[in-house]
Amino acid sequence: MNRTTLSLIAAVTALAAVTGFAAASQPGGEDDTAAKAAAHLPVERSSLLCPTPSQSDLAETAYTSYTPVTKDAQDSGKAELLPTETGASDSGAKGKAKTPKSVVTPKEPGKPAAGEASGADEPALVGTADGKLAPGWTVQQTTTVEAGTGRGLLGVNCSAPDTDFYFPGASTADDRNDYIHLTNPDNEAAVVDVQLYGPDGAVKSEVGEGIQIGPHSSVPVLLSTLTEKAYTNLTLHVSARSGRVAAVVSAADDKLGGDWLPASADPAGSLVLPGIPKDATNARLVVFAPGQDDADLKVQLATSSGKIVPAGHDSLHVKSGMTAAVDLGQVTRGDAGSLILTPTEDAVPVVAALRVTRGKGADQETAFIPATRDIGGRATVADNRAKGSTLALTAPGATGKVKVTASQGTGGGTATTKEYTVKGGTTLSVTPPVPAGLKGTYALTVEPVSGGEVYGSRMLEEKQDGVPAFTVQTLPDDRGTVSVPQAGEDLSVLQK
Repeated sequence: MNRTTLSLIAAVTALAAVTGFAAASQPGGEDDTAAKAAAHLPVERSSLLCPTPSQSDLAETAYTSYTPVTKDAQDSGKAELLPTETGASDSGAKGKAKTPKSVVTPKEPGKPAAGEASGADEPALVGTADGKLAPGWTVQQTTTVEAGTGRGLLGVNCSAPDTDFYFPGASTADDRNDYIHLTNPDNEAAVVDVQLYGPDGAVKSEVGEGIQIGPHSSVPVLLSTLTEKAYTNLTLHVSARSGRVAAVVSAADDKLGGDWLPASADPAGSLVLPGIPKDATNARLVVFAPGQDDADLKVQLATSSGKIVPAGHDSLHVKSGMTAAVDLGQVTRGDAGSLILTPTEDAVPVVAALRVTRGKGADQETAFIPATRDIGGRATVADNRAKGSTLALTAPGATGKVKVTASQGTGGGTATTKEYTVKGGTTLSVTPPVPAGLKGTYALTVEPVSGGEVYGSRMLEEKQDGVPAFTVQTLPDDRGTVSVPQAGEDLSVLQK
């Protein structure tokens, strides 16, 4: 046998061993079949990172962890959220470093677990879950700040690490204090570039290049330090040169409160931004076209009765490499809706986010709704309350039917399920089901039953001295399963 033949045999043997799905067959024989469809199996490990909750001494933060029950998941597993700072040496323990304690310690799928923190000195968290607690693992970080810059209700889903993010809706205006929080979960340092794009294109800055984030650490970067000019509407692009990070923007306004701005869904020709509250007093749309072509978009609002065109804003032109923004005013007018962006002609990938305002005068509060993926196989959101939770579901195309499951509570209660039909081109806004005998907070999972794609978001709200404090979390697929291709030996590669 020559060297090439031996190498091919070795490669085939290695592939069979790695996949674990190999099935021997004779070339050209009756056993030859097309490759089997990929199997969807539960993930065996998940990583989530939570940013530093707040810079306010008045901050009160709740963490809620939840893993939905997943068929064929492993029988055992664990999950923990550990601080990025492990603390100083404990002289009373013979010089040994303190062992970090998990902020939340979930035990079983189907039962949420809660933790809490106070003040401005709380660190970012690095979380891992494996085995039965990994598929669809979700952690919500909810912070209440009663006064000061950025006061209000701030909520964010702790996110998985990645290498590329877009944040339309950021700002360096004088009344804003926006930080990009970069958290590295790995054992090696990550190197990240942060680039701002304004209405005239890229904002020149060398300060945002080559930012280093050490292993298991988090770095907040004040966006106003990256440019000398104040920009009301910006798009922030975060890209990792090496390693990977979790990234999210904290946006704090002197008068309008604040919230977390998560990354937009990946650039696409059509986007859905679900769940604008019915009492929104203003909605600002920010769109960025990262490619080489300009984008021309049709702007529609999916209401409870169908799609309409926001008055005076039927279309939007977005120049290549530039950020476009438009104030839609009281676009929902008492009827909760979702914004749908589609190309007028040729599809050009864009990213987008909404800054939504509720309240009037000194009692205003803001939250962000980025473009998101559809619920896919299943979407999960934690930290729902008996009062103050609203679920928004949107079917931009064909009518879709979904199943919504309310888990048991962190302190007890009985899970319950309800199905909803979302008519094509509409938004359905409902108070989600509440577990019987609820104690504490609970989680929601949304799963497709039939029909077209459905997008969703969950709004939390509470009153703070007359301020309608609120936060919105979108409901993309929780990626609880992974596609594993079936593989088989093909000895025909050895024949000439």
